Amino acid sequence: MSAEDEREIRTSLRQVLSNFPDEYWMQHDLDHEFPWDFHQAMAQAGWLGMCIPEKYGGGGAGVQQAALLLEEVTGSGGALNAGTTVQVPLFGLEPIVKYGSEEQRERFLRPAAEGNLQVSFGITEPDAGTDTTSITTFAEKVPGGYLVNGQKIFISRAEQAERLLLITRTAARSAGAKTTDGMTLFFPAMDPAHIRVQPIPKLGRNAISTNTLFIDDLFIPDEDRIGEEGRGFKYLLAGLNAERIIVAGGCLGMGRVAMRRVVEYAKQRRVFGRPIGMNQGVQFPLAESLAKLDAVELLIRKAAWLYDNDMPCAKEANEAKLLASTWAFEAADRAMQFHGGYGYTSEYHVERYWREARVQRIAPISNELILAYLAEKVLGLPRSY
Repeated sequence: MSAEDEREIRTSLRQVLSNFPDEYWMQHDLDHEFPWDFHQAMAQAGWLGMCIPEKYGGGGAGVQQAALLLEEVTGSGGALNAGTTVQVPLFGLEPIVKYGSEEQRERFLRPAAEGNLQVSFGITEPDAGTDTTSITTFAEKVPGGYLVNGQKIFISRAEQAERLLLITRTAARSAGAKTTDGMTLFFPAMDPAHIRVQPIPKLGRNAISTNTLFIDDLFIPDEDRIGEEGRGFKYLLAGLNAERIIVAGGCLGMGRVAMRRVVEYAKQRRVFGRPIGMNQGVQFPLAESLAKLDAVELLIRKAAWLYDNDMPCAKEANEAKLLASTWAFEAADRAMQFHGGYGYTSEYHVERYWREARVQRIAPISNELILAYLAEKVLGLPRSY
């Protein structure tokens, strides 16, 4: 991606994003209301299909552009509410792109590229967490398809979703040579008669609901199975490095907008006869956050370039997510601190950035598991879990 391409993407995106200021996101967060008009504006501008292959109506862009898009979207003031609204179409359908049938690609990717297919992910379970191989949701083979029963938790956008990328077991964990055997990936319709959606009250990102799914005798036809039975875990991994990089881009945007807010405030806010920005106790932490965000931007760019050029990037993708989420939250925390009591109020918006940046240290994978991965796979230390 050239510097000119980057400028064009940022400029074009900002034209759309300028219609959705902080006040828009604050109100949607307070009202727990999905931002349909924002979603529609991004779809009409062609951004939701940016990374879907051109053959299926998308823009064919890579992870570099996707991470840049999410940085701009979250950095506009929309933070994670805005980011989650647009993130799934970017690389969330990668298992279908890589392992779906041609019929499935035609059926699903085209409407997704147009912004006309709402998708949710059904992976995490109450007793499995990040240990995906321990899921117990089971798909029993029946004539013409599968009958699924189980439970999923921490599922975003389920109230709006028309389709669910669902990982299940089709064989017991103990039945295969590896614990990842016997897992199958599906893309069924969200049938309200057999999938009960229960919202989970939570700290932030309240324009996008987080839910528990109760799946009871859901019939999934054979044509909605992705790839071969029993190989779903491999398919699920298809987009994980891309996800790490794109999430890191979103974190960077949240860190940047928090910094913009606090720097403006520090210049204007006068205490004891002087702007608080004159105090080194304010200057030094903010200067440090600036340096950290600039550094992680370079790491995100490197990871994205490696991914787009089909080179190994798991180390860089995980490091980018780890550092971007850590330093974005630190920037938001400093922004809240230096706003004083005003930082705790909704009016100044930094409390919303703080709440939404915090969750990225937990999801979509915890930073502790990233450290465990780097320790084992990169440093060669013994496996710790």
